[in-house]
Amino acid sequence: MPLTEIPLSVWRKRSRTFVFRGQPIRYWTCGQGEPLLLIHGFPTASWDWHYLWQPLAQRYRVIACDMLGFGDSAKPLNHTYSLLEQADLQQALLAHLNVEQPVHVLAHDYGDSVAQELLARHGESLIEVASCVFLNGGLFPETHRPVLMQKLLLSPLGWMIGRAFSREGLAKSFRQIFGPQTRPSESELDDFWSLIECNRGPRIMHKLIGYIPERRVQRDRWVAAMQRGDVALRVIDGEVDPISGGHMVERYRQLIPDADAVLLPGIGHYPQTEAPALVLKHYLAFRDHLALPPLKAACS
Repeated sequence: MPLTEIPLSVWRKRSRTFVFRGQPIRYWTCGQGEPLLLIHGFPTASWDWHYLWQPLAQRYRVIACDMLGFGDSAKPLNHTYSLLEQADLQQALLAHLNVEQPVHVLAHDYGDSVAQELLARHGESLIEVASCVFLNGGLFPETHRPVLMQKLLLSPLGWMIGRAFSREGLAKSFRQIFGPQTRPSESELDDFWSLIECNRGPRIMHKLIGYIPERRVQRDRWVAAMQRGDVALRVIDGEVDPISGGHMVERYRQLIPDADAVLLPGIGHYPQTEAPALVLKHYLAFRDHLALPPLKAACS
């Protein structure tokens, strides 16, 4: 059964605002139960989760924000954007909401890197992460295959490329990374573009793209955090994604002990919008398995 979408206009009306280091940040929360933090990717925003929002809120207290530089949140021009600061932001949001329980994390793309930082901080006793599920993202710099637009944004002309970025450029990039049968509609592209364009977003895209070299700097620390095995992990991955599809999962299985990975055939870089029912199914199965009591060894 297809999941019901939340129109962007409705989603925006449900937002709340808190201030992080002097900058207004839009966030959303709904439901009761164990806290579930949803972390979006580049270059979009938390509306990416709208198909999953209500089904997850029926079981958990779901929490999401548009990170600094994204969506409807502040996009300061004279700012050095950092994945580490975005992790600070997630922790500040949890503190703002008085979340004291261990937090479950569901992340995508750029958000995967923020989640990896939270896992590293879990090992440093700076936050308690109960579980983490990654959707398509560059978990390992050696497997990340950036598209042309990302490469151009990283170049010395990135500031000019970003300012010239348009809805047409977004549509061209998304045609490359979505599954052949699951590409976004024109209406969805309009909404994605509205979130990117808000608060003059294209003028800072060359600053946001700094996450790619930052991943290389943090790579060993983040991989070690995943290898510790003290937090339950799963990858749910669109297999045909050219950026971080099946080839990334192959590397994940090589590096992560007892790797739990689910591949979605025919699905690209945005599984939560391309195949939300499948993502929900595999996410809830993961959580249900965590909730099972441990098996007791028979004694004689």
